[in-house]
Amino acid sequence: MAAGQRVGYVRVSTVDQNPERQLDGVALDRVFTDKASGKDTKRPELDALLGYVREGDTVVVHSMDRLARNLEDLRRLVRELTNRGIRVEFVKEALTFTGEDTPMATLLLSLMGAVAEFERSLIRERQREGIALAKKRGVYKGGQRRLNDARVEELTVLLGAGVSKSVAARRLGVSRQTVYRYLAGAGRGGAPPELDEGPSRVTR
Repeated sequence: MAAGQRVGYVRVSTVDQNPERQLDGVALDRVFTDKASGKDTKRPELDALLGYVREGDTVVVHSMDRLARNLEDLRRLVRELTNRGIRVEFVKEALTFTGEDTPMATLLLSLMGAVAEFERSLIRERQREGIALAKKRGVYKGGQRRLNDARVEELTVLLGAGVSKSVAARRLGVSRQTVYRYLAGAGRGGAPPELDEGPSRVTR
């Protein structure tokens, strides 16, 4: 019996992100790419992938949070695919699910999916707290983003955890240029620049 295809799924939150980075160096027969936020329920390329893959294929995704919006969505998708005889491989977590998984593998899916969902919730909460603090200090302007103290603190945490500058900028809702300018100023011992941004966006 011939081996099935290895089919990649990529989701980027904005059209500015480079989708090739997620599965760079991974051998694939075909890739489906959605450009939408995690909250967006319309994922046409994921729907197309689900209709394309067949028994014996392997769906390859960079990480759990690229496939699903939340833990419930993650478990549903993995179960739907494995029930059809399709393997699901997560590169970042180094986990593969086949439908014949051990109780430990099933537990890991739930735990790691829950951690990813919790992390996103914490980031959103910190963003809301940062906006509230900025409003109290009178430095928040409705539709504009600034690297205020709360954002600087979050930026430091994200970069210290190994998150790339591009991903950190997306999570903070600012441009990469703002992050680079701040880091350049901080490296010279300067004060963080008050950089206004364009209209704010809801980010993950």
